[in-house]
Amino acid sequence: MPENNTTFPLDEQNLKSPASVYSDTETLEQEELYQKLIDFARVPEHSPGLMHALSQGKAFCTGEYFFIHDDDWLMAIGYPLHGTYSHEDFEEAFKNACQEVIKQSGQQTLHCFAIAPDLPERLQDSIIDRDRFYVLSSKAQIPARLRNPVQKAGQILRIEESTVFTPAHRRLWAEFMGRADRGETAPLAPHVRELYARTPEALAETEKSGYLRLLNAWDSEGHLVACLMLDYAPRNFVSYILGAHSRTHYVPHAADLLFASMTERAKAEGKRFIHLGLGVNERILRFKKKWGAVPSLPYVMAEWQEEGESEEQNIARDFALALLRSSTMTKRQILAMQPEQRPFAMFYEAEKNGKISYLCGTAHFFYYSFENSFRKLFREVDTVIFEGPLDDAFMAEVDKNGKDLEPGFTPLIEQLTEAEIRKLERVVRGPEGKWARLAGLEASKKADVRQILTTMRPWCAFFSLWTAFLERLDWKCSVDMEAWRIARDMGKNVIGMENLEEQLASLNSVPIERVLTYFRNCHEWKTYSKRNLNAYLAGDLEKMMGSSAEFPTRTGTVIGLRDQRFRERMRPYLEEGRTAVFVGAAHLLNLRWMLAEDGYTLRRCLPGLPHKLKAFLHNEKEVRWW
Repeated sequence: MPENNTTFPLDEQNLKSPASVYSDTETLEQEELYQKLIDFARVPEHSPGLMHALSQGKAFCTGEYFFIHDDDWLMAIGYPLHGTYSHEDFEEAFKNACQEVIKQSGQQTLHCFAIAPDLPERLQDSIIDRDRFYVLSSKAQIPARLRNPVQKAGQILRIEESTVFTPAHRRLWAEFMGRADRGETAPLAPHVRELYARTPEALAETEKSGYLRLLNAWDSEGHLVACLMLDYAPRNFVSYILGAHSRTHYVPHAADLLFASMTERAKAEGKRFIHLGLGVNERILRFKKKWGAVPSLPYVMAEWQEEGESEEQNIARDFALALLRSSTMTKRQILAMQPEQRPFAMFYEAEKNGKISYLCGTAHFFYYSFENSFRKLFREVDTVIFEGPLDDAFMAEVDKNGKDLEPGFTPLIEQLTEAEIRKLERVVRGPEGKWARLAGLEASKKADVRQILTTMRPWCAFFSLWTAFLERLDWKCSVDMEAWRIARDMGKNVIGMENLEEQLASLNSVPIERVLTYFRNCHEWKTYSKRNLNAYLAGDLEKMMGSSAEFPTRTGTVIGLRDQRFRERMRPYLEEGRTAVFVGAAHLLNLRWMLAEDGYTLRRCLPGLPHKLKAFLHNEKEVRWW
């Protein structure tokens, strides 16, 4: 029986009708857009609930083409709601959509995706998948060779349709996915696994609209033998989303009986056909063809980067904003009012005995804000744990220690050559002098490198100069400080695992030579920061550690010894569930395995469309679509 038939699965949002989604909070125009999509949907991706549930993005139409976007990505559904596809019409619609998203988001580069029957020549090298949609007429009859088996199954099983996910469904889903985990059936792709995992929430959220339904086959003893999940939202068709059947309570041809019932119900609902989605693989396609499925629209999918405005256009935009808001506001102040957001991807779901918590990796300094992601995450938890307190009084004590040199300590400035100090100054302070000022390249706030090297402990000097360098590159955010602030604002139980003495002992254990080596390699800092940023945004822990293992604080004492301490102190809260733990990203390497040893199942959380697509393409298994 095929496990999946749609390109995109459900998420934790809903499949409500346009009115129920927007009546209280959105405009009539948006309601009309959703109604248009439902009325003229041609593929499952035109079902507004499915797409909204997947991405939580904003939907809009340009011409006859449907788009959905959020933050720095744009998804194009290249199947026109009216008429036939043409490269010219698609390119015109995409150009207008791209300009609108760039205008709204202020992004310079968009991560773009498109599905369509075909794509323009310029995107041919960006195509990552090819397939074909398959459909089945709602008037389809049971194939002759299946009539007797279906009739016999019908004498044994009771068929019903519902919107409630019962314990019996939970057991069937667990059995079905367990067979895939043990290699008894084909492995489930990450997005398919997440679709099964999301079923209870999706059904609960759409119970009033009734668009999403379960078609169930029960035996005489009350066992759920097989089940299909269907989307009735599009006016002209039903989408077959997924299904499962039991081997523990096996009844031959139970799946075929459900297919027969599905066609009858689709016809009764006035649907013209059933959308069976993509071919996916030979086994799934064989099942669909057995029932008379025929190929429909061709399908290609592409992924690429689309460049936005030039730097000159950026400057003009910022200048215009400054005139509109206040003649005294600087570009930095304008940008600070609306920090750029990104989906937070450096975190894992930890589950044991049905209790769910989250393990999050932080970065002390970062270019982007994750406030939206954190607020969403914290709505799922009661307790938020950090390495140590991050309040002003605690941080003041840390800063005081960092500037209190021990008697007899040789200042760092005496352990570097004059050439090394000058190079460090150029990197940290940036371009200086008359011409740099005239070109607007000189930083307004510059660190006193020699003073820092003279008066600070090694770890404090490292953090101070590294921070000054990143601030010059407009890295104004701190992941852990932002999470701390939001958790307190939302009234969560906020806890620090280490006291002041423990944290200072770790910081003061950083070897001086590692700090000096990092300073001597300051010409690589820009490369380090860029690689680190990209890996962190992608949630790629291994790549991030590979690009930042040079950091002075990544030592056995700072990382290894503290991991066991964190493990012991977070454990009581994890056992209760509804806890989010924030530790430096480097600690995740060991803590993941430690928690696995403690019986936890860890799944990497995928918050954005790019993360989900990458996981799907790489066939990652232990993931959770967030």
